[in-house]
Amino acid sequence: MDFKPMQYVYEAVGNPTAYTLLLLHGTGGDERDLLPLAGSLGKGFNILSLRGNVQEHGMPRFFRRLGMGVFDEEDVHFRTHEMVHFLKELATKEGFDINKLIAVGYSNGANIAGAVLILYPELLAGALLFRPMQPLGGIEDSFETPRQQPVFMSAGTQDGTVDPAATAAYATLLNSNGFKVSTFDIPAGHNLVQRDITLAAEWMKDNFQ
Repeated sequence: MDFKPMQYVYEAVGNPTAYTLLLLHGTGGDERDLLPLAGSLGKGFNILSLRGNVQEHGMPRFFRRLGMGVFDEEDVHFRTHEMVHFLKELATKEGFDINKLIAVGYSNGANIAGAVLILYPELLAGALLFRPMQPLGGIEDSFETPRQQPVFMSAGTQDGTVDPAATAAYATLLNSNGFKVSTFDIPAGHNLVQRDITLAAEWMKDNFQ
């Protein structure tokens, strides 16, 4: 596989048993975009933030799309494997526990995190998915996790990008394959709002602190 390394920021908390927040930006973001959000989710976490390796009209993304809301699923597979390969190498280099990764993804970042849940269902310790879309189709019976990891999903009720019914179906799919999904409908569009952050911080406190 012609995997490429990824640009990243890593901030260690100095505790070898700590969980690591894996920050995954939306389209056009970079590895610094979600750093302020991480500080709102609790203390005592390592911070690892990645930049997607794909460019769309000069904007970083984690995988290609064929149109608005239409994903290049072959590329989703490749980029997910590429990212997981990089994470495993980076865990050794930086000294964090690969089994204690909590993905925090927004939009495109939430979708690559979802692809990890599907293709590597036992890898992540948990995930926060802000404005997610199901990244892969036809996978209803192809993945399962015995870890029962918690997953946070927040959808905007006025989101013109993501169909709320599709988000609900996505949550049901993850639940049926062993994840413990908590869904939240936010009176907002596609952008993150304070309500997302408040609910996510409460969820993190309930599940990881």
